[in-house]
Amino acid sequence: MDNKDIIQHSINELVPKKQTKWQNREEWFFNREHTDSYEEYYEGPYKRAEVWQKKLLGDFVKADTRVKTLLEFGCGTTRFTRWWKEIGIDATGGDISPFMLSQALYRFDGDLVMADSHHLPFKEDTFDALAFVTTFEYYKNPIQVIQEAARVGKYGIIMGMMNRNTPKLIRRRTQQAFGKNPFYETATFYTPKKLKTIIEQALPDRDYSIKWSCTGLPKWFPVQQWNVPVGDFFAMYIQFKDVV
Repeated sequence: MDNKDIIQHSINELVPKKQTKWQNREEWFFNREHTDSYEEYYEGPYKRAEVWQKKLLGDFVKADTRVKTLLEFGCGTTRFTRWWKEIGIDATGGDISPFMLSQALYRFDGDLVMADSHHLPFKEDTFDALAFVTTFEYYKNPIQVIQEAARVGKYGIIMGMMNRNTPKLIRRRTQQAFGKNPFYETATFYTPKKLKTIIEQALPDRDYSIKWSCTGLPKWFPVQQWNVPVGDFFAMYIQFKDVV
């Protein structure tokens, strides 16, 4: 039995098949029924969207040449964490869900940590940047999470978000109301404007700049990326200017 098998065995022994409580509410990523099929979603209906999401995220991070190391928190099965390494960034994955990390163990050859994003177990400036990809929507105290990310990530924070400004919001909430989509039941959907307001509240004493762009537009639309706050997904990079 190798190290990964030992860790997996420990997870299976210590964690029940269905552990859904976190932040005093039910969360889909504590339910193995959903986490075990997570990668299939990206390989299926979400494949095209993923390509454009990675383009936005990669463009912002690679533009800041100081970023060589990165912690992706809420890494899940490491779908995006693996990609960070593919584009030349030394990435580490972190998640609160043992079920997600049990999948990540067999998919990712880098470091993984199980922890709560509100209390990151790292010293200041441990990484060059922090990343949140479709996970920030589930945090009950987003201000605290941003403050922790700014403490641990020296040069910036990259965020990929499900946008509130999209026609699909109605479909998301309708699915939720009829119990057809557990993934959105506890999600808070942000707009670029709303997220910038939260960042201002979280980082009143920091000097930073913000860049953002949207994608997730219909396939027939003449553009697939624009700086208009409409689309299923937006990427935002908070670049710290008060560090050398």
